[in-house]
Amino acid sequence: MFLKILASFVFMALAYRFYFSKTYVALHQPDFILPLPTRAEKCDVFRGEWVRDPEGPAYTSSSCGTIERHQNCIKNGRPDSGYMYWRWRPRDCKLPRFDPKAFLRFMRNKSMAFIGDSISRNHVQSLLCILSQMEPPVEVYHDKGYRSKRWFFESHNFTLSVIWSPFLTEAKIFEDNDGHASGAVRLHLDEPGPEWADGFDKFDYVKIGAGKWFLKTAVYYENNTIIGCHNCKIVNVTEVRFDYAYRRALQTTLNFIRKSDHKVYTLFQTTTPDHFENGEWNTGGYCNRTVPFKEGEAELRDIDTIMRDVELEEFKKAVGDTNGSTFKLFDTTRLALLRPDGHPGPYRAFHPFEGKDFNDARVQNDCLHWCLPGPIDSWNDLLINILLRE
Repeated sequence: MFLKILASFVFMALAYRFYFSKTYVALHQPDFILPLPTRAEKCDVFRGEWVRDPEGPAYTSSSCGTIERHQNCIKNGRPDSGYMYWRWRPRDCKLPRFDPKAFLRFMRNKSMAFIGDSISRNHVQSLLCILSQMEPPVEVYHDKGYRSKRWFFESHNFTLSVIWSPFLTEAKIFEDNDGHASGAVRLHLDEPGPEWADGFDKFDYVKIGAGKWFLKTAVYYENNTIIGCHNCKIVNVTEVRFDYAYRRALQTTLNFIRKSDHKVYTLFQTTTPDHFENGEWNTGGYCNRTVPFKEGEAELRDIDTIMRDVELEEFKKAVGDTNGSTFKLFDTTRLALLRPDGHPGPYRAFHPFEGKDFNDARVQNDCLHWCLPGPIDSWNDLLINILLRE
C-alpha cells in the first residue's frame, strides 16, 4: 500500500511539472519566428540580384487604402504589371519574406519614425500597405501639408510615423508640391530639424534618409550666419559644393542622435538613384524600361557616387562612437539602381495619355519614387531581417 501511495505521488509530481513546464514554454515563446542564419549564412543582404517572383506582392492597389495617388500606378493606367513580380535575393544567404504579424508583435508597445524626404514617405506607404493586411492602421495626426503623418495600430499599441524633413536639419523651403520653387532654400546646417528633434524622445526606432534635396538652390547658414550657397548666384555669397552641405547636415543629425540621452535604434539609409533618361524631371526625362538591370548593366551617376561616399564616411564615424545608441546601415543604393522598371514614370498622374496622342503628349515623369506595389516592397524584407536578427 505504501509503495502504491508513493508511486501515486511521484506520478502526480511528474505530471504537475510536465504540465507547468509546457505552460511556461508556451507563455514565454517569442511572438515571432524568423529563420536565423547560421554563421556560414551571415552575409551582406544588400548584395545580390533581382529574381522573378511568381507569388507577387502582398497587397494590391485596391486592397491598400494608404497609397498616394502619385504612386498608384495601376489605378493611374500603367498597362504592364511585370515589375511587381520580382524579389530581391541576397547573393550568399536566404532572405525571408516580410511577415506583418511578426513585425507588429516585435513592435508591440513601441514607436518607429521614418525621417527624411519623399523616399522615406514612399517606404512608409509600402510598409503600411503590408501591415494593413494584418491590422488596419488609424491615422491619428497629419501636418498642414499632409507630408508628416502618424498612424496607430491599436491592438499592438504601435505607433508609426513619417516625418517630412528632406534636409534633416532646419530649413525654410519655398516650393510647391510639384517641385516649383519661388526662392532659394534657407538651410541651417548646424541645427537638427525641429520637426523630428523636438519629439525625438518618443521614438524607439528611427530610419533616416536624405540626399536629392541637397541638389536644390540653397543658402547655407551656420551659427545663424550665411557661410555660402549652392547655385544661388547671389552677389558676395560664396558658392559652396552641395556635398559640403550634405556632409555637415549628416554630421549634425548623427551627432544629435549619438549625444542624446534618449537611446534609439537608428537605421541610416543610403541615397536612392533615379532613372531619368534623355533629360531630368523638368526637361523631358523619362523612364520606360520594363525589366530590372542585371549586375554590371548600370552604374551610379557621379552625383550619386559623391552622396554615397559622404554617407558611408559619416556613418563610419558615427558607429565608431555610438555612445550607447545603435546605428545600422540600410544600404539600398545598389539594389535600387537595378530597378529602372519600377517607377511611376508618366503614370504619376491619372491616365496621363487619355485624349492625347501617345507619341506627341508631353507629360511629366517620375523616375525616382516607386510604384506601389513595386520594388520598394522588398525593402521591408530587409527591414525585418535587420531588426529581428539583432
